[in-house]
Amino acid sequence: MGYKVKVQKGQRPTNRAFKVVMPTAIAEAIKMEKGEDFEWLIEDKNTLVLTRCNKLALRIREAE
Repeated sequence: MGYKVKVQKGQRPTNRAFKVVMPTAIAEAIKMEKGEDFEWLIEDKNTLVLTRCNKLALRIREAE
């Protein structure tokens, strides 16, 4: 299931930017923290990829 978001445009005299709000459910699922660095990558004109700059260690399940 995906989450729809609205893009907001902030326009100040010294800073013009578009903003996308991250839904809480998504942020909690990836253990996002305040102030953490992410990077946007353009895959194509329809796809943006958000990548964490400092990778988290992945948990490996032990065989039972």
